[in-house]
Amino acid sequence: MKRLLVIRFSALGDVAMLVPVVRATAEEHPELEITVLSQSRMADLFAGMPANVQFMGVDLQKMSLQDIVKALGAYDFVADMHGVWRSWYIDLRMWLRGAKVRTIRKGRFARFLFTHGLRHNPLQHSTTLYYRVLYCLGLVRVASEMSPIRVRPDSEKNGIGIAPFAAHKGKLYPLERMEQVVAALSAKGESVVLFGSKTESEILEQWAKKYKGVTSIAGKTNLGDELERMSKLRVMVSMDSANMHLASLVGTRVVSIWGATHPDAGFLGIGQSENDCVQRDLKCRPCSIYGKRKCKYGDYRCLDIKSEEIVAKI
Repeated sequence: MKRLLVIRFSALGDVAMLVPVVRATAEEHPELEITVLSQSRMADLFAGMPANVQFMGVDLQKMSLQDIVKALGAYDFVADMHGVWRSWYIDLRMWLRGAKVRTIRKGRFARFLFTHGLRHNPLQHSTTLYYRVLYCLGLVRVASEMSPIRVRPDSEKNGIGIAPFAAHKGKLYPLERMEQVVAALSAKGESVVLFGSKTESEILEQWAKKYKGVTSIAGKTNLGDELERMSKLRVMVSMDSANMHLASLVGTRVVSIWGATHPDAGFLGIGQSENDCVQRDLKCRPCSIYGKRKCKYGDYRCLDIKSEEIVAKI
């Protein structure tokens, strides 16, 4: 049996977008033994995979790259879906063992043109970039399709999820306005579930105590439990963040809020519609792929969106 190693350590949203690609490849090649190498905390994303997929979780803070390589063994193919120095080291060691290695091409120049107003066509989606790595290894057709992720309203689903945080300021909707969204939904009698990390839990607990029908699970559950909770929601409200991708994986419709970044940069949740995105049409957008750049005006006007507009979209 041929063996394929797929590498992607972070970030959570990027690993989530890899899940359907791995599943589709495993279903197309049941004779292929696939190992996904990522951080241990990503394990729940790959639960319920076909029998020929195994997950290898590592702690990058405690394990050296040499230890990781020793634990891997030999592979026929290596698909480096990350393209950073850690994965390059593993690529080299696997290549020396005889593996055929291909690394993701992220299209950095195209991204530069896109964020500087010099390109206006949408960039390739992350899943397409992942597929191209597998295509270059001769494992899939370039036109291969993922296992369908059906994102649709469901009459049996109930509640609205809200994940108000993001890793970078350029993607973070003002919290005081998001609280207005929570207050409005509470006043309408909606059931609201707040998602966040343990470090974000204090603010969300305050909202939960303040508004009727609002519950916070921030810092109280593991990733698997969060995915289960999201799967039962009628709609999820998220920034351009990991929660958009997690909700997409379980088939929940997402109202996503975009600031400095843009859905056309290739990171829209799989199966989601750009019609469900809330964003401002500004000449300065997008100024960043990941939301890291400081606003040149200093006021992040791209996130100057009225809470009523978000409630209406929901």
